[in-house]
Amino acid sequence: MRKGEIDIITLGCSKNLVDAERLMRQLELAGYRCVHDSAMPKGEIAIINTCGFIGDAKEESINMILQFAERKAKGKLRKLYVMGCLSQRYAKELPTEIPEVDGWFGKFDYMGIVKACVNAQFSEHPAEYSLQFKGKEYERTLTTPTHYAYLKIAEGCNRYCSYCAIPLITGKFTSRPMEEILSEVKWLVSEGVKELNVIAQDLSSYGLDLYGEHRLAQLVDEMAQIDGVEWIRLHYTYPTDFPYDLLPVMAKHQNVCKYMDIALQHCSDNMLKLMHRHITREEQDAVIARIRKEVPGICIRTTLLVGHPGETEEDFNELCEWVKTMKFDRLGAFAYSEEEGTFAAKHYKDDIPQEEKERRVDTIMAIQQAISAELLSQMIGTIQRVVIDREEKEYYVGRTQYDSPEVDCEVLIAKSDIDNQVSEIGELKIGEYYTVTIIKSEDFDLYARL
Repeated sequence: MRKGEIDIITLGCSKNLVDAERLMRQLELAGYRCVHDSAMPKGEIAIINTCGFIGDAKEESINMILQFAERKAKGKLRKLYVMGCLSQRYAKELPTEIPEVDGWFGKFDYMGIVKACVNAQFSEHPAEYSLQFKGKEYERTLTTPTHYAYLKIAEGCNRYCSYCAIPLITGKFTSRPMEEILSEVKWLVSEGVKELNVIAQDLSSYGLDLYGEHRLAQLVDEMAQIDGVEWIRLHYTYPTDFPYDLLPVMAKHQNVCKYMDIALQHCSDNMLKLMHRHITREEQDAVIARIRKEVPGICIRTTLLVGHPGETEEDFNELCEWVKTMKFDRLGAFAYSEEEGTFAAKHYKDDIPQEEKERRVDTIMAIQQAISAELLSQMIGTIQRVVIDREEKEYYVGRTQYDSPEVDCEVLIAKSDIDNQVSEIGELKIGEYYTVTIIKSEDFDLYARL
């Protein structure tokens, strides 16, 4: 075990990742060396940042905690701390169930963890550590490649969909002040970040709590005018009460990616009602149609939920036909998981067998695979701007503006093609942007040459 080193493991979504990065910054300022998501953890202290969204995520978090508890029992770890959504939600139950953990902290108690680590280091004479952020609260140690970062602009959610535990974990929707976000953008650019992936549980509601009106359009407009911002990409908008003033801003600025991540979940009016989505199929289709009309060529990513209580075979068949008709550029699907405390858990019976839920997920994804293959094939011969994310054995791997890191399609550029042009361009650089021609497509990936 390495003294003064802390291993931090982050599970779950990119919002959790931002929390871990802020924590790492404070721990480093307190004198620790932090290693994030190491395949070979060796630190004397471990911090696990958990996810508690659905059953599989909770199981993964528990298994990770137990894995590190075993390391501690073998003398390979001195202190084990847990933070994040799981410990936020089950603060009373977990300490009894897993006593090997030295401290349980809520999702946002960064400084509580810092104090615990400092006191663990000086256990005989606990240090007087000021529970205040050093530097700006938004400053963090980036764990992503240096050219892109996630930008969290709000916490919580007020939607209370029937199946979702997020409001129970993170509380009411709370926007960050626009001035603070813009300061963070400038700081990120100064750190070498060029691409900002804007995240929140519900981007559509940004500003309503602070300013009494939608302010997402204004925020994006001002972000786009900051020197050094190459791409801005929007994640997790909500179709109900959609901020349409955002669309002209997206159409106007070249550095605002023509990309919209909007979670639709279903199309059947029966299911939308049972899910408490506060929208009808007709209204939802109108939202998508308007987005596509006002921002031509936009890539729409969505997520669907199948196997929710009350989903009949007719509802599911309607969903399948709808997916074929809408032809979303990017789509993911997941099976319903009953989460205690939600409306669905209290009032509906989870009566669809797990095998059937998984069959429905597989069916939807098979449909989407064919759609993705068709849409990507239409890009052959087009000229695209790509950013290079990494280098593999035979390829440079990049993305277009239509693809978010780690979850969407990638563009592969053969090194052999580069070698033939080496006198003109030299090697490609990670984090730089290049113009390419798409020469080949697969179901979920593209191939290109400069």
